[in-house]
Amino acid sequence: MSSAKGASIGIDLGTTYSCVGVFQHGKVEIIANDQGNRTTPNYVAFTDTERLIGDAAKNQVAMNPNNTVFDAKRLIGRKFDEHVMQSWSNLDHWPFKVINYEGKPKVQVEYKGENKTFYPEEISSMVLGKMKEIAEAYLGQKVNNAVITVPAYFSHSQRQATKDAGVIAGLNVLRIINEPTAAAIAYGLDKDIGCECNVLIFDLGGVYLNVSIVTIEDGFFEVKAIAGDTHLGGEDFDNRMVDHFVEEFKRKFKKDISQNKRALRRLCTACEVAKKTLSSSSQAGIEIDSLYEGIDFYTSITRARFEEMNSDLFRGTLEPVEKVLRDAKLDKSQIHDIVLVGGSTRISKIQKQLQDFFNGRELNKGINPDEAVAYGAAVTAAILTRDKSENVQDLVLLDVAPLSLGIETAGGVMTTFMKRNTTVPTIHTKTITPCSDTIQVYEGEGAMTKDNNLLGKIELTGIPQAPRRVPQIEVTFDIDANGILNVSAVTKSTGKKRKKISATADIPWFSKDEIEQMIQDAEKYKIEDDILRKKVAAKNSLESYSFNIKSSIKAVDERCKQTFTWIENNGLADKEEFEYEQKELEKDCKSIISKLYH
Repeated sequence: MSSAKGASIGIDLGTTYSCVGVFQHGKVEIIANDQGNRTTPNYVAFTDTERLIGDAAKNQVAMNPNNTVFDAKRLIGRKFDEHVMQSWSNLDHWPFKVINYEGKPKVQVEYKGENKTFYPEEISSMVLGKMKEIAEAYLGQKVNNAVITVPAYFSHSQRQATKDAGVIAGLNVLRIINEPTAAAIAYGLDKDIGCECNVLIFDLGGVYLNVSIVTIEDGFFEVKAIAGDTHLGGEDFDNRMVDHFVEEFKRKFKKDISQNKRALRRLCTACEVAKKTLSSSSQAGIEIDSLYEGIDFYTSITRARFEEMNSDLFRGTLEPVEKVLRDAKLDKSQIHDIVLVGGSTRISKIQKQLQDFFNGRELNKGINPDEAVAYGAAVTAAILTRDKSENVQDLVLLDVAPLSLGIETAGGVMTTFMKRNTTVPTIHTKTITPCSDTIQVYEGEGAMTKDNNLLGKIELTGIPQAPRRVPQIEVTFDIDANGILNVSAVTKSTGKKRKKISATADIPWFSKDEIEQMIQDAEKYKIEDDILRKKVAAKNSLESYSFNIKSSIKAVDERCKQTFTWIENNGLADKEEFEYEQKELEKDCKSIISKLYH
C-alpha cells in the first residue's frame, strides 16, 4: 500500500470527457470545473496566442479544427503501425494531423505561428494537469497524488503510457485502476452488502467498452473477470451518423463536404447532440446554418434509422458480456445486478438488448454514469493514503490482468505464463530452455505469437552451455497492482541475473530523459499560460476601471478615451504595461477629481 503526503484525488481520464473527485469528511465530492460543469471535455486547442484546455478548447473547435486535439486516449501507448489504429474511421474524421515519429504517433498542430508536434501522452498530461488545477482551486491547496483510471482492456503499454502522462502533469500516480472496477466501488460503497453478490458492470463510454464481473461481500471487492473492446464506443455511433449525413448532403446539393474539416467538425458536433436527443425522443433535428458554401443544412433522423445504421455495432456490445460470463464461469442467473456506466449506456437500444440478454431483468441505473468511475478512483486514493474514515479503511480490492502473458517458443508458438483474469499483483516463474539468445514477451490470446502483441525482449548473453533440452533459464513474470509487467531472467545453474526489463517495450514506453524533457516542456507551457492569464486579468482590470470611473464622473471622460485608444493600439502589451497604464489613469483621475472639489 502506498503512502503519500499532500492532497490525493481520483481522476477518470476518459476519451471524450474527464471527471475528478476527492474523498474528504467521509464522502466523495465530484468537483465542478470553472464553468460549473462536473465533467470536462478532453480537448486541447492551440492558437496564435494561447493554449486552451477543456470547455474553452471545445467551444472553438469549429473555428480552429486543425489545431484542436481530442481523442488522445485512442492513441496513447500505441505504435503507429498497429493494425487497429490504422483501421480506425477516426483517422478520416479527425481534423488534426497524426504523423509517424520513430514508430509512435504524434499530433501536429500550429501553435503561435510555428509547427509543433506532441505525443498523445503529452496531450493527455495537459488534460490531467487541468483536472489537477480544478481540484486545487476547489481544495485551496496543492494536489500531489492521484489514482487514474484506464479501460479494463488496456494493454501494458497503454497503462505505462497513462502513468507517464500523470508524471508529466506533475502527479505522483498512486495507482492505475480499471474503470469498471472503480465503478463497482461506487456501486458498492453505500450498500450494506453482507452476503456474496455478483455484479456485472457494463461500461460504454465515448470510445471504449468495458465489461467486468465483480463479487462484493462485506467491503471485499474481487474482480472475477474482465472483457472489452478498445475501439467501440459512442464516437463510433456518431461517425456512422456523420457518414449518413455527408451522403445526404451530397445527394441534395451535389457537393462533397467530406474534405472540408470545418464543415465536418460542425456536423460531428450536431450529430453528437442528435444522438443524445434520441435517448429520450423518437426523432432529432439537425440544423446547421451555412454548413458549406453558404448552404443551410436542415434535416432530421429517427431513432429507428439511427439504430439501423449502428445495428452491427450495437450487437457487438454483447460479445464481451458473453465472454466475461464464460471466463467467470457464471450463468446469467447468477448475476445479481447489472450496473450501467458511461454516457453511451443512455442509448435506448443498448439498454433494451442488454435487458433482453438477461431475460428481461431490470438494469441498475442508480449511479451517475458520468461520475461513477471518478467516484471509485477517489475512494481508491483514500484507501492508498490510509484515510481513517470507517467506510473506506476496511475495503479490500482485488483486480485482475486483462490479457494472457507469455513468451515465444519454437515455431512461433505462444507459451502462456499467466492467463487472463489472473488476480494481480502476482508473480509467476517458469524454467525454460531458450531456443535462441532472445526471450520475446507477448500479451494476447492467440495460439501463435504473430497474432499477439510484442511487449519486449530479453537478450541472453554469456549463458553457460548445457545439454540440449535441459532447462537452464528461470523466467519470472511480475505484474504489479497497476497491471504493469516486469520480466526478469536468471540462469538456473549460477543464479546470476542476466537481464531485467520493463516488458512494455525493449525500453520503457518513454526513456527517463524523454519524460524529463516532456516535464520541462509542460512546465514551460504552464508558465506561458500563467503569464497570459495575468496579462488578460490586468487588461480587464484597466478596462473595467476606465468604464466605471468614466460612467460615474463625466469630468474624466476625455482621459478615459485616451486609455481606450491606448488599449486598442497596444493589444500585445504585457501585464506590467497594463498595470502601469492603470496606475497612471488612477493618478490622473484623482488629480481631476481633486480639482473639481477644491
